[in-house]
Amino acid sequence: MAPRILLARHGQTEWSLLGKHTGRTDIPLLEEGRRGAKLLGERLRRGPWDGLEGVEIRTSPLARARETCELAGFGERAESWDTLMEWDYGAYEGMTPAEIKALRPDWFIWRDGVPEGESLAQLSARADEVVEWARSADRDVLVFAHGHILRSIGARWLGEDVSFAARIRLDPTSISALGWAYGAPAIERWNDTGHLES
Repeated sequence: MAPRILLARHGQTEWSLLGKHTGRTDIPLLEEGRRGAKLLGERLRRGPWDGLEGVEIRTSPLARARETCELAGFGERAESWDTLMEWDYGAYEGMTPAEIKALRPDWFIWRDGVPEGESLAQLSARADEVVEWARSADRDVLVFAHGHILRSIGARWLGEDVSFAARIRLDPTSISALGWAYGAPAIERWNDTGHLES
């Protein structure tokens, strides 16, 4: 069976709730985010996931992703990996899209990038590293990370330019699955938050 990659976005934080670009700032989860992480873990222990036995797990070292991983019940199995850190937003760290557009009215992050931070090419290269690792062995993988890096991984898994990530949004504490259809990379599940709706 061809390997798949499961993508878990971290739970809600104060900055994600406010729409602020949260790159390398280590923001903790809100209580809502902690609750969502536990619900995600319960979901992954039921079918069709059944606890993901034999799945290799990695997490961003940033607290919001690491804590989501731990609260979901996978902390002891997870390896921290800097490649899964969120986009370095440079001068736009902590700003909302509206605040940035007040300075640059036609700004679009997936086209224009960010000043003093990580370029789109650098972000794409990190996403490629994750995709290459995920496809490197005969096993599925699960990663806990952040919205923009996970969207970038989704785009690159499909063989699309990283800018395609603009079209595949992700909510906090969502689960997604990238796999195969007719021998080609495909989205099996995307932005699934069913576990939060109970």
